[in-house]
Formats: sequence, structure tokens, C-alpha cells
Amino acid sequence: AVILMLQKNEEAMEELAIWIYDNKPTEEEIMKIMGIDYGDARTGIAISDLMCTIVGSTAVVPSRNTEKAIADIVRMAKENEVGRIVVGLPRNMDGSEGPRAELCREFAQLLAEATGLEIVMWDERRTTVEAHNILSQHNYHGQKRKNTVDSLSARLILEDYMTMRKNGVV
Repeated sequence: AVILMLQKNEEAMEELAIWIYDNKPTEEEIMKIMGIDYGDARTGIAISDLMCTIVGSTAVVPSRNTEKAIADIVRMAKENEVGRIVVGLPRNMDGSEGPRAELCREFAQLLAEATGLEIVMWDERRTTVEAHNILSQHNYHGQKRKNTVDSLSARLILEDYMTMRKNGVV
């Protein structure tokens, strides 16, 4: 009985090893991704874990001075070994783009030049509204809300992108 059990364990371990080998992530799948919610005053930043399964950290950088904001984001991307950046693209509810979307595209272009990383523009419709709803449900108001809404919006943008990536949509 013991020999039979050991034999079955060896077979199970071999099957597990084959499954792990067949399902190991590719180099393309192993990277940290940074999500960005660009704003006039503050820019929310979110960074995934290496396997792109969860958001590991969030931050907010002042963005009134675009050059300084870009420098801060470049520094964070390098420190965290980010491989891709996802920038929220504010579209109107009908899908069209307004002046705010153009500013985000210009900001994304500056980021691409400064980092050399792939930049993905991601539809962020209703992200800020959703962030405000989440914060209201958890009694975040006033300055506490102001300091959190941008990083939460970046987190929501990144989570949405990672979900679509995991499901093979992107």
C-alpha cells in the first residue's frame, strides 16, 4: 500500500511539474505596470505586482508643474522596475474625446519620451465617479478624500487594464 501511494505521489508530482511548465508566464507577462490618472493639480499613480495580479502601491504626485510631475513618475518607474505605463484617457460618455483627453495624450507622449516605455491609453470613463463613491462609502471626506481620490482612480484604471489583460482582451 505504501509503495502504491508513493508511486501515485510521483505521478501526481510529475503531472504538476508538467502543468507548471505548460502554464508558466511568458517574459511579456512578468512585469510591473504603472497606472496613471493625470490631473491638473494631482496625478494618481498605482503600481502592480510583478505578476500583474494586484495593485501593490499607490501614490500621488503634484502635477501643476508638468516637468516635475514627469520627473517624479520617471523616478518611480525606475525605482519600481516598471515595464509598461497605462494612462487613463478621459472620454465623454458617447466615446468622443474632448480637450481633457488631448491633454492626457500630450502628457502620455512626454512620458513615453522620458521613460522609453510602452504607453497604453486606457478608457477611464466614470473612474473618478466610482472612486468618489467608494470613498463616500468609507466616510472619506474633505482633505482626506482629496488626498486619496487620485490614487484610487489610478488603482481603478490599472485594475481594469489588468483584468482585461488577464482575460486576453489586450
